[in-house]
Amino acid sequence: MAENADRRWLTLALALISGFMAVEVVVGIIARSVALLSDAAHMLTDAASIVLALIAIRLSARPARGGYTYGLKRSEILSAQANGLSLLLLGAYLGYESVGRLIDPPEVTGGLVLITALAGVAVNLAAAWCMSKANRSSLNVEGAFQHVLNDLYAFIATAVAGLVVVTTGFARADAIAGLLVVLLMIKAGVELLRASGRVLLEAAPTGVEPDEVGGRLVAHGQVAEVHDLHVWQITSGEVSLSAHVLVAAGGDCHAVREDLEAVLSGEYGITHTTLQVDHLDDPAARGRADGEHCPTAHGPVHRAASYGH
Repeated sequence: MAENADRRWLTLALALISGFMAVEVVVGIIARSVALLSDAAHMLTDAASIVLALIAIRLSARPARGGYTYGLKRSEILSAQANGLSLLLLGAYLGYESVGRLIDPPEVTGGLVLITALAGVAVNLAAAWCMSKANRSSLNVEGAFQHVLNDLYAFIATAVAGLVVVTTGFARADAIAGLLVVLLMIKAGVELLRASGRVLLEAAPTGVEPDEVGGRLVAHGQVAEVHDLHVWQITSGEVSLSAHVLVAAGGDCHAVREDLEAVLSGEYGITHTTLQVDHLDDPAARGRADGEHCPTAHGPVHRAASYGH
């Protein structure tokens, strides 16, 4: 199964990251390098993100039951939220430490920093390769992958700092590299929070514009109006849509529904749909004698030009 393959690749990446992280903490303390320690902290978030990804994959695979009608598929979104928040918190702490060392730099053993950073580049390359084999369409897996990729960039910056310290004795290069790592952590954290927040707030998926979809649906020759249109993600890659569709008098509701489902699937890739289709002249469909479909509209109302008013 694809899920089992994802677990194997993620577990291998976790072993690589965790083993090197322990070594880096020891070397960072000996070398008194804030860049190495910030890289190690970043690797800790990498390891945590992979662990959360593995847990989320297992939870998401559980069938829906009881009050959890969608199952636990959104556990991966909660995992992405936790990863994003941890990146921001660690970034803030390490930024504070880096600024302090930029003002008053301690003596840094540049040789140890350089050697360890180069080893870190190799380890992160291997871990990133492993994770690229997993299903990156999942926000959960992609978030963990971006952690590792950003850490790779951070190790490159740290290696450059170590080389500068060795060749020039400029100790502040270590703190500057630490600040670069912090910027990468903040960028990754903000992107994770933004993407996962859209899912939790039931926003339409990126690339799907509800007004455009509504306009496309009312373009059907027999559709007079579309309202209560909602498009949201259950989890990464699982888009759902619901809408109330009013069909012109004499129109075939079942045929219209099938046509609209084909449009949504073929043009937008949305296959999980719930369409309530009624006739325009059905008072129960309109809900009120004054012509409005409900007392409080849930979003814009899309009307065909020939039925607009």
